[in-house]
Order: sequence, then structure tokens, then C-alpha cells
Amino acid sequence: MTDTALPLAGKVALVTGGSRGLGREMVLAFAAAGADTVIVSRKLDSCAQLAAEVTAATGRRALPLACHVGDWDAQQQLVDRVYGEFGRVDILVNNAGMSPLYASLGEISEALFDKVFDVNLKGAFRLTTLIAPRMAAGDGGSIINISSIAAERPTPGDLPYAAAKAGLNIVTKGFAQAYGPAVRVNAIMAGPFLTDISKAWDMDVVGEKLKELPLGRAGAPNEIVGAALYLAGPGATYTSGAIIPVDGGRTAMR
Repeated sequence: MTDTALPLAGKVALVTGGSRGLGREMVLAFAAAGADTVIVSRKLDSCAQLAAEVTAATGRRALPLACHVGDWDAQQQLVDRVYGEFGRVDILVNNAGMSPLYASLGEISEALFDKVFDVNLKGAFRLTTLIAPRMAAGDGGSIINISSIAAERPTPGDLPYAAAKAGLNIVTKGFAQAYGPAVRVNAIMAGPFLTDISKAWDMDVVGEKLKELPLGRAGAPNEIVGAALYLAGPGATYTSGAIIPVDGGRTAMR
């Protein structure tokens, strides 16, 4: 029987891009729900700082690891380390992402294009193929891909990112078929959130657009938590292959 106060007790959750923004909020929420966590990003210091915070606040174990998720070979080393430490992964959140600015579509370099796809799509694909079979051979698990409303509502200013996230939506549905029934694979299609990325926004322009949303604002990072806990936990045992918008109502608009 699941402890309703600690619905993720005994679970291990790995979150990429876990040291800041939406990833940080999900790490904190999973730990508060009883899970041990693996915090992954390129910057070990940031991961270690959050790991110490998690343990102090919840008493749960938190393992900080540095890994560039766009590096195909590095992910095998990451997975080996995690299974060596914990022996299992029950929840995988493919959250690492990037959307660099560019002057115009014609000025996008091959290096920028490849980097965007490496981090937003290739990394999630690779890590899922390494972990999902081990989940399926064990007690099962939940995989959550953090997508973006840009996958359905692209703009000229985020086109490579939007294309990569559209690909992530597609592989979410494919992986749900490949690794079910033991492994559930879903995506959260995030709208505008006030994370570090938002510091680059022109708020005179973006602010007016946000007012057009049904909820009239951007999301606070911790507002991703409800959907993440649902998909990770026992309440979503019949949910797989779903793309769930958490976007302030953007998908409801024409």
C-alpha cells in the first residue's frame, strides 16, 4: 500500500537539468514526496549545492552528477554510476533543454542547430533507451519528458527548439508503446515559465502576449510540480503516451 503522505517513498528519481528552473522544483518535490534523487546537469557545483539543500530539508539521499546530456557516450557512464549507487531508477525526467537566441533563421549555424537537437531531443532519446529497458526488467517506472508549447505553436524566434520538442512529443508516444506495460512514458508540454531563460525576454513585448493567455501570466517554476508528481506517482497508473499541457491555457487559444 502506498503511503499517501509520501507517495514516492522508496523510489529513485533522476532529473536532467535538475539544478535550476523547473528541474530544481521537481527535484525538491520528489524528495519531499519520499524519493531519493539524482540531480544531473553540466555544472557539478550547482548540483551539489541543491543536493545538500535536499538532504537538509527532507533527509532523503541526493546524488549530484555532472553530465552533458547531448554527449551520447557520456550517458552510458551516467547510467552505470546511478545504478551502481542505487541499483534502480524508478522515475526519469528528461528536463534538460536549451533555446539559444539567434539574429535570424538564415544566420543559424550548423553548430547551434546540432546543439539544440542534441540537448532537447537526442539526449532524452539516448537516456530513455538506456534506462527504460532496465525499468521494464525490474519493477517498472515512469518517464517524463519536459516538452514545450513551442512544439505546437512555433515562432520564427524558436524554430530549432520547437522542432526538437515536436520530436520529443513523437518519441514520447513511441516509447510508451515500446516499453509498456511496465514503463509509462508521458510528456509535460510546458508554456512560459519564469525560469532563468525568461531573463532574456523582452518583457515589454512578452508581457502583452502573456496577458492574452486565459490565466493572464507566466507560470512560477513550482507550478510544474503538480503535473510531475501526478505522472511520477501512483495516481497515473493508467496514463501513458500522454502529452499534458501546463501552459496557462495557451493550447486553448486559436
